[in-house]
Amino acid sequence: MAIRISNKNPLDVNQRVAIGVSIPFSSPSIFTSTYFTTEQIKSNIINYILTNTGERVLNPNFGANIQKQLFEQITPSSLSTLEVTLRNSIQSNFPTVKVNKITLTPIYEENTVQLSIDYSYLNNTAETINITL
Repeated sequence: MAIRISNKNPLDVNQRVAIGVSIPFSSPSIFTSTYFTTEQIKSNIINYILTNTGERVLNPNFGANIQKQLFEQITPSSLSTLEVTLRNSIQSNFPTVKVNKITLTPIYEENTVQLSIDYSYLNNTAETINITL
């Protein structure tokens, strides 16, 4: 009789096979392997946010392209535009990811924006990504 494992990706069953590499590249051997899809999705979203369109070889449409918006003045309207752009592009490029909340906190003294994305994958527990832009 077959047993169905609910809300678990089939790639996560064999824990000895790596799915991808983790970002940032900070281990002594340069690449740190990821063995679960939740870890790899987090790395993929970080990679997507930090990549501009046209930057990726053989996939010129990949990337959130938010660098052009970062060099504008930080205003509430520019932050709301950036939030809508991020939400739409993440949901269209990662259909299995549900974005729960995007928080953009401006730090005017440093002219930076703190990005926090709360998301869930396959209705599992929520994950959070924090990036300073």
